[in-house]
Amino acid sequence: MITRRQTRRINVGKVPIGDGAPVSVQSMTNTDTRDVAATLSQISALASAGCEIVRVAIPDDDAATALSGIMERSLLPVIADIHFHHKLALASLEAGVDGLRINPGNIGARWKVEEVVREAAERRVPIRIGVNAGSLERDLLVKHGGPTPEALVESALGHVRILEDLDFGLIKVSIKGSHVLQTVEACKKFSAARDYPLHIGITEAGTLHRGSVKSAVGMGILLYEGLGDTMRVSLTGDPVREVETAWWILSALGLRKRGVEVISCPTCARTRLSIESMALEIEARLADLETPLTVAVMGCEVNGPGEAREADVGVASGKGVGIIFRKGEVVDKVPAEKLIDALEHEARKVAASHSDDE
Repeated sequence: MITRRQTRRINVGKVPIGDGAPVSVQSMTNTDTRDVAATLSQISALASAGCEIVRVAIPDDDAATALSGIMERSLLPVIADIHFHHKLALASLEAGVDGLRINPGNIGARWKVEEVVREAAERRVPIRIGVNAGSLERDLLVKHGGPTPEALVESALGHVRILEDLDFGLIKVSIKGSHVLQTVEACKKFSAARDYPLHIGITEAGTLHRGSVKSAVGMGILLYEGLGDTMRVSLTGDPVREVETAWWILSALGLRKRGVEVISCPTCARTRLSIESMALEIEARLADLETPLTVAVMGCEVNGPGEAREADVGVASGKGVGIIFRKGEVVDKVPAEKLIDALEHEARKVAASHSDDE
């Protein structure tokens, strides 16, 4: 059983964060923010995949100007990602963003930080302090001999104190590296020092497969230990894949459920049908369902009936045929060529019944 760490409550738009709220799934657009139509299109795709908060990069004045158009039509709360230029943060707040991601230490003199914090406080907009191993302050790298967990935490606490000194408490913190254990240790150390909501992830995790594995291991450890209020799976490529992977991680830990989880056997010499292609096809066919369901695609008589019986819907395959289960009961015996259609039919029937009950 996972016991969540108690953190302070903040809100990013209408999404509650911390203090027992569900772990929120976040991603970041990789479109040119100045292209409002393209950015809104990607935000829509992310929302459809289950994303709950989106971050957009604001590298220049043109991007800040475009932000107003994005805020008017965004389906998700928007966090503006700001580096070095405090006026971009002020322009983003004026555009109505739901959150800022800054490092107070890299946007200039204290008066500039004070301007941003004052405006954020008036608008009740939270600030996320983001510390990454790849952009750690030089003096801390020298002091600690590299981007160690201790160096990452010292950096984060330094930025936090700037906001605390200005009486600003709407803070969320992320501490990330590309190495799993480095990130895990840093997050644990910071969480022992402060109770601000924690955004977790393994930054620059890599491409889809390797990056998903690293992210699942790192965030899985943190989530199991009760750490993490928002999360982003950082993958190279389409950010929709980040959202899908985040939900798989949450589902595997039993923290949240969304959509269909296909349980399928690893295949062996007992397998009589093409279980891999069946599992992939049923995943694709049911990808539009948001109702949490388990669908078992099993290939033989050893573990097949048991797994299929325990799933919401399942098939235990034999030579040329399959037994369809729904909620533990046998409902049909179907020839191999009709198994996918039958499984989809039963899954949609169960999903519809869940919707009717809500």
